[in-house]
Amino acid sequence: QVQLVESGGGLVQPGGSLRLSCEVSGFNSEHYAIGWIRQAPGKEREGVSCITSRDGSTYYADSVKGRFTISRDSAKNTVYLQMNSLKPEDTAVYYCAGRRRITPQAMCIMAMDADYWGQGTQVTVSS
Repeated sequence: QVQLVESGGGLVQPGGSLRLSCEVSGFNSEHYAIGWIRQAPGKEREGVSCITSRDGSTYYADSVKGRFTISRDSAKNTVYLQMNSLKPEDTAVYYCAGRRRITPQAMCIMAMDADYWGQGTQVTVSS
């Protein structure tokens, strides 16, 4: 049974940083992708950044390129999202999502089709 557990959200001032964590279990040795998907009030879910288990290849949405970094620690079965230079428009609930046998770009672009979802963590960027 696949489980995704997020942590690390909170309130931060514009220009600040946060790191989100997603503990992944249940995929075993399969090829899969993990993505960070966010949803702001009144907006559709957006695939922010995604990474594959096979080779660690990554994808970033244009809105976060140069500010966010996704990474993985295979020993800890954890995927991280380091968020720097945060802006008020980054405010959203951030979900960790997973899907088998998919590229990181497809995972992020088709974020709504993810097979597995965490509970979400709130990120608020405000002064």
